[in-house]
Amino acid sequence: MSKIALGTVQFGMDYGINSISGQVLPAETKDILNYAYRQNIDLLDTAPAYGNSEQVLGKCNSHEFKIVTKTRHFDCLEIGNREAQLLENDFSQSLIDLKKDRVYGVLLHNANDLLKPGAEKLFKQLQELKQEEKIVKIGVSVYSHNQLQSILDSFDIDLVQLPFNILDRRMIESGMLSDLHAKGVEVHARSVFLQGLLLMSEQNRPEKFNRWNGLWRIWHEWLNDNQLTALEAAIRYAISMPEISKILVGVDTKDQLKEIITASNGILPNMPTELYTNDAYLLNPTNWGKL
Repeated sequence: MSKIALGTVQFGMDYGINSISGQVLPAETKDILNYAYRQNIDLLDTAPAYGNSEQVLGKCNSHEFKIVTKTRHFDCLEIGNREAQLLENDFSQSLIDLKKDRVYGVLLHNANDLLKPGAEKLFKQLQELKQEEKIVKIGVSVYSHNQLQSILDSFDIDLVQLPFNILDRRMIESGMLSDLHAKGVEVHARSVFLQGLLLMSEQNRPEKFNRWNGLWRIWHEWLNDNQLTALEAAIRYAISMPEISKILVGVDTKDQLKEIITASNGILPNMPTELYTNDAYLLNPTNWGKL
């Protein structure tokens, strides 16, 4: 099976700094899924928070795919029985919308929900659904090494979704990727294109990102010297990591998916050691509004 997996947020809402066409229309979604299946892509990533993505998938030909969905963000200081019940209710609705009897994975969408007092009630609810064979793997979506480490110290998770791209080596340098692999935890990488920012030309990149002009200069010079496109470099780097099982990509059209698959085939030249940053203001898109 392909290491590439499809993120489906675009199927349910307008998403991404590089998006120009808005939410993907249902007919295009079917074309994308049909093509993905023919290319041995076998996993779709969705969430109730992604607009009507789950309903769209349920109406399209998604039955051949493994599905990973997510929980809501729980807006409370302490997790109680009410939150556990909400999780179960939301999951039941997801199965209805997806027209599925079971899903491959459920992730805690907000990792901090597993760090709140009473979080074991959420995890217990997920474990019960797993025992009922409605879930294959229980996991979490994280933003940082410290956040993930705190969760691993308390919970035996099967699956983790984490940010990873050619500029972001935090999970490598911390040893986290190696640790996850050793424990048998399945890793899905998201943000491999940094929401499209890595694929932008210098002319189209928003001015607020100019504070990293030194990094962008190294990036574009390296691409030019090696006759690589940004897409080729970004996708090949992520795929080259043996600890990562799936690389999540989002597309607006079938042609974009074709382009990604084509770009993924080929060698990756040695990268300059300066081509990385630990600056969360760049690496975490939730911080972009503060720039």
